[in-house]
Amino acid sequence: MHDADVWKTISALAETFEVRDTGRGVAPEEQWTLQVLKIGEEFGEAAQAVIGVRGTNPRKGTSHSWEDVHDEVADTIITAMVSLTRMRPDDAPAYFARQLALKADRFLTLPEPTAEVTPDQADTP
Repeated sequence: MHDADVWKTISALAETFEVRDTGRGVAPEEQWTLQVLKIGEEFGEAAQAVIGVRGTNPRKGTSHSWEDVHDEVADTIITAMVSLTRMRPDDAPAYFARQLALKADRFLTLPEPTAEVTPDQADTP
């Protein structure tokens, strides 16, 4: 699936959920609020899966695999993309691309660390 296909699917999901919520009488800003809270729910499921992989819940032990974690992280990303699309139906892909470029520029163009030269190293070839 190409990027355009991904965003087409995300837009279809966003529209489906918007139609459903509007039909239930939920105002747009409330829809957005609930959709953003859904990101938190999905993140919680990803965190729970990590706990299950690590076996740190004494009642459950090792209850998940890394594949489960991958699934939950993907669910979180999909939910976030749907959230953005519901709030910005006309330009979510472009807005996301701009935000990604800004974040990438900030982190991918960090200056190279420089080593401090001590006085005794200054004359060393």
